[in-house]
Amino acid sequence: MRRLILPIATLFASPAIAESFDRPIPQAQSATAEFWYAMACIALLAAMLAVHGLVSRR
Repeated sequence: MRRLILPIATLFASPAIAESFDRPIPQAQSATAEFWYAMACIALLAAMLAVHGLVSRR
């Protein structure tokens, strides 16, 4: 069984079997996505200010 491990590992790790990597093409960001990103940033800041207010009272 130990003699089979190296040939099997070599067979499965062969670069001839592997596919080439195709880089994804970045898409342009839409105005709607920019709007929702801005809303999420504002909501995060508001939540951080609320937590700061709660923690500073104690």
